Amino acid sequence: MPPHKKHAGQRRTNKSMKQLQLSVTGKTKYDLRTQFSALPFRVVAGKLEILLITSRGTGRWIIPKGWPMADTTPSDAAATEAFEEAGVEGKIYKTCIGLYSYTKQMDDMPNLPCVAMVYPLKVKKILKDYPEVDQRKRKWFSQSKAAKKVDEPELRAIISSFDRSLLS
Repeated sequence: MPPHKKHAGQRRTNKSMKQLQLSVTGKTKYDLRTQFSALPFRVVAGKLEILLITSRGTGRWIIPKGWPMADTTPSDAAATEAFEEAGVEGKIYKTCIGLYSYTKQMDDMPNLPCVAMVYPLKVKKILKDYPEVDQRKRKWFSQSKAAKKVDEPELRAIISSFDRSLLS
């Protein structure tokens, strides 16, 4: 796409996905936190499906995510969160396919503005027992339905434009 045809606030990140402009608030650079998230996917009868989970607090549909972990790469941290929160294992891809912003609701602190880096996870194993099985629901959705279920505009765009054929 020629530069003059791009939508305002978007830039090209790969052949098929545009990164939406992030919207974050905070007074200083220390007010923004980073999390790593997994986009669990599978292919059933030739159709891409995305696994969403519910948040513990509000029950919104989200993807697994969590804080950085010592001595762990961002993509491996995302895979760990997918195991703990969604009970899935598989092949995690090392390339971040996008970023999205959101406000993390905190019980004992002010809410935190966060940016989450998204790493695709091709699901190979779905576990019946996992650390947060009693705290969340999980459900497979078509790509278009998954995009509609999440609240965050940037995450919606990442899910909508996800193209597994671009993964190496």
